[in-house]
Formats: sequence, C-alpha cells, structure tokens
Amino acid sequence: MQNKVFNIQSEEDFKEVTLDVFKHQFTNNRVYRSFCDLLYIHPSDVTKIEEIPFLPIQFFKSREVLSSKDPIQETFSSSGTTGSVTSKHFVTDLSWYEKSYLLGFKHFYGDISDYVVLALLPNYLERKGSSLIYMVDDLIKRSGNPESGFYLNNLSELAKTLIDLEEKGKKILLIGVSFALLDLIEEYQFSLKNTIIMETGGMKGRRKELIRAELHELLKKGFGVSEIHSEYGMTELLSQGYSNGNGIFNCPPWMKLLTRDTEDALSILPTGKSGGINVIDLANYNSCSFIATQDLGKVYHNGSFEIIGRFDNSDIRGCNLMVL
Repeated sequence: MQNKVFNIQSEEDFKEVTLDVFKHQFTNNRVYRSFCDLLYIHPSDVTKIEEIPFLPIQFFKSREVLSSKDPIQETFSSSGTTGSVTSKHFVTDLSWYEKSYLLGFKHFYGDISDYVVLALLPNYLERKGSSLIYMVDDLIKRSGNPESGFYLNNLSELAKTLIDLEEKGKKILLIGVSFALLDLIEEYQFSLKNTIIMETGGMKGRRKELIRAELHELLKKGFGVSEIHSEYGMTELLSQGYSNGNGIFNCPPWMKLLTRDTEDALSILPTGKSGGINVIDLANYNSCSFIATQDLGKVYHNGSFEIIGRFDNSDIRGCNLMVL
C-alpha cells in the first residue's frame, strides 16, 4: 500500500487510494469503526471523499487508535501542561513516517543532503515522545553534514555556526520553536543569504503569544531574511504541510485538508470557506487517516491552506501555529 500512497499523481489517484484506505480502517480500526457505526456510515454508502467520517482528534487522548495488529514500534505523545491528558499516537511501522517526511521534504525543498540542518527545539528536546524530534534527528543524520545538529541553550555556539556556514556559502535549514528563535535574535543580529528559517510555532508559556504576522516580522528583521517558513504538523499525523512564507501552507500529494462547518461537524464546507480543519493523511494507514482537528482555517482552490485560529475550548498545542 505504501507504493500506492506515495505515488499519487492526480486527484483521481488520491480519491481511489483514499476510499481504499477508508475501507481498510473501517474494517481494522475498532475505535474508528465504532465512530462510523454511531453515524450509520458504511463504506458501501461512501462514493466521495467528503462523505468519509472524520474522527475527532480527542480520541487520541483516550483510546488506542490503531488499524494494525502489529507490535507498536514507537509511541509519539503530545506536549501538555502538567497534569493534562496528552495525545498518544501508536506507530506500528515507522517506515510510513520516515517515507512521509523524507519524500515530503524532498517534494518542497529538494534533497536533504544539500542542507546543513540546525535545530533549535529546546522544549521538545526536554521531553520524550516527540514526533518532531524523531523527524529532525533523522534529517540531521541523513544530511550527512558534520555541522548539522541540535542546540539547546548554547545560543552563542549556534550564532557562530550560522555565521561560519553563511561565509562558506552552505545551504542551511534552521528549524526552531518560536520563543527560542526570538531569544537568538535578541542576542545576535544576522544577515542570512543561504538560510531557510523554519518556525514550528509555540511559545509554551515562555513568552507573550504573538500573532503570526508580528512574529514573522520580528524574525525576518532579526535574521535578515525575506520570508519565514513554517511547518504544520501534529502528534496525531505522520505528514506535514509546509509554508515558504505568508502563512500559506501546501500539502504533499498524499495529504489533503477540508473544512467543516463549526456548527455542524458532519457538514463539509465549499473551498474557500473558513471552518474547522479536517485532515486526510494517508501515511496514517495503520492508525486513522481521517482526523477532525481543533484548528480553524481556510482551504484554497489550489489545495493550499492557512490556519486562522483554534476552537476556544482547545488545549494549547506546541506543534500548531498561533492564532492570527
């Protein structure tokens, strides 16, 4: 099935594979099957993607959302405040995740071996079970560059590395959590020509929350770059969307977003209308590929999307973008 998922070439391919994945998960995922049964929806009645039920993301906090009987290889967990219930994503085959982020990165940015990967992700490094750390650690290794690596609180070392690499003309990807990137530019000023700055969102109580435009203006000025890139991912997914500026994200071919009516969760909205974000992530073959998130956003006719906020009663999550 991996070959089918990661070789989608057209809308028709996507629809065909998506309906196959839906049948597989309806049959093999007890949690998802129960949810579909409550809605009286059966694969024999579903002919369009919009008719597939989207499982509320909260189920990852209380259930084992699995479509496979294979042993669990890795458990990814969300960050949470002390005492809060975290989401758990049980992964039975890590090759799905690895293929997804490697092919996804290649789709948008080219070969990882062309980059020096620098990671400024202190809050993620300080806990276990982060899917973001798993991905970035692997990207660092696969870059094959001895200069690639993680940075925790050693900002002076990171600043020196950035300047040295720039002088050598190396292509650099600096991926960092928002508050740590702000810490870096408060101490050092840069004029970077060969560096992609990619923020993963989240102040996590370390700083006052900023609207995205405000944050990006500060980062652009501090790093001397024209655009700030972003990553849209979460514990419950095995694929990411990427933005190369202005908060407009694109998905790899095996991932698609729809919006749902905020008053009627089962009603899919026309393209261009703001609503709750539903994600189809076909890399989630062994868990659930159809997830109703707690994000609010808008999907455009070309498949790109932006996140414009979160439902009021949602938890604050480190991997999601800030409210506009």
